[in-house]
Amino acid sequence: MNFIKKIWDEKSDELAHLQFQKFSRGEFTNRAGIKVKSSGGRYTIYTTAEFANEFVRTMAEKLQGNTQVTGAIISTADLTGQLDFKDKKQFQGVKQYIIDGGMSGKDILDLLNKFPKAFFALSFSVGENVLKIKAKAPKSGKPGGKREEAPVPDFCKLITTDKEIAKSFVFEKPEFKEANINHTFVIKEIVVPESLKKSDDFAKIREESKRSGKIMRVANIDGVEMKSEKEFEA
Repeated sequence: MNFIKKIWDEKSDELAHLQFQKFSRGEFTNRAGIKVKSSGGRYTIYTTAEFANEFVRTMAEKLQGNTQVTGAIISTADLTGQLDFKDKKQFQGVKQYIIDGGMSGKDILDLLNKFPKAFFALSFSVGENVLKIKAKAPKSGKPGGKREEAPVPDFCKLITTDKEIAKSFVFEKPEFKEANINHTFVIKEIVVPESLKKSDDFAKIREESKRSGKIMRVANIDGVEMKSEKEFEA
């Protein structure tokens, strides 16, 4: 389940919390872009970078045995010795570990669980499911201006016959041909844990504090616009 669906279902968890760590108070437009096309029981899901790790986790959970995995794992931490990589690139403190080899679903899930803050830009297939993610670091998010054009949701692409995955992205309407969805995050409050209110460890406060506010969702499904919003704390 992706983090937007978790919030709408009021099932926010630590993985959803990670999505909002970087945000301060304010209004952030053009977030979590989604485009889904449906044809003959096959769904092609395009998204912006926010959903990358969740796609990788969903496909890894489906994977029985090994598959060829390519792409990159991107982190500010030194992961040398922690994973098998073909090459390593570094720019301004960001390390890019090039992946090209066979991996099992358990291998991928273990890495996701061990390094939840890393960005997993991995591409691989699981049966008829084909996941492709651009092997680069996503652009750092900045507050979006209200007139700013929404980025094209083409960082991640998943082709799948799994209707439940499609429904988790397009939950307004069970049957559709094409959906385009965008979100605005409105962060009203930074909720600091009681245990950290007297702390001067600002990095820890930033990481562990929850963001409270609402998400405004605009979905255009087969030419019909649907708007909704959800209050959240994550």
